[in-house]
Amino acid sequence: MKKILIADDHPVTLNGIKAFIESLNYTVAGTFNNGKSAYNAIETLQPDIVILDLNMPEMNGLEVLEKVRQNDPNTKIILYTMYNEKSFLIRAKKWKVNGYLLKDFALEELSKCLEKVSQGENWFSTKLEVSLIAKKHDQYVEKILTLSGSERKILSLIGKDHTTKMIAELLFISEKTVEKHRSNIIAKLGLPNEKNVLQRFALQNDIPE
Repeated sequence: MKKILIADDHPVTLNGIKAFIESLNYTVAGTFNNGKSAYNAIETLQPDIVILDLNMPEMNGLEVLEKVRQNDPNTKIILYTMYNEKSFLIRAKKWKVNGYLLKDFALEELSKCLEKVSQGENWFSTKLEVSLIAKKHDQYVEKILTLSGSERKILSLIGKDHTTKMIAELLFISEKTVEKHRSNIIAKLGLPNEKNVLQRFALQNDIPE
């Protein structure tokens, strides 16, 4: 019986995948809500297959994949993501990912993916565009993944026209802390320090919370 470890920071998705996998008669060795705890558990639990959301706090799925592959070429790793982006797939293949799914179709395709990966084959979503032409904002999508959960939340609120004061009240933090987060976000995204630059960015890009 194959042992599977799952990591996703959204409880509903995590529990849904766990229930689905168990219905296929696989054993779930553990579930985790961030990349760092998942990475630490891989060595301890020694799962046969690891299923990782690409976008997670502390360490994203690609970072976990890369770190595992530095010492472990054998553990099978499946990534799933909401982003149909060329840059992510190229990077995942570079680090020998075994499966790659789009989040919108994850449960629909997961059974087939697990079957193939269990047999030692690689499997990639049939929903991926054949050409996978990189979008103009590809570079920014990857940078968004470097933001912390708090920074993504603040950026999302900025895109919804929330002021610094409103964000501070909503998140129960000081306005000074919000301003510090704003500066950090601008630096991480490599944006010019201009008025309303974060609001424009948030409106032009999907910001996962």
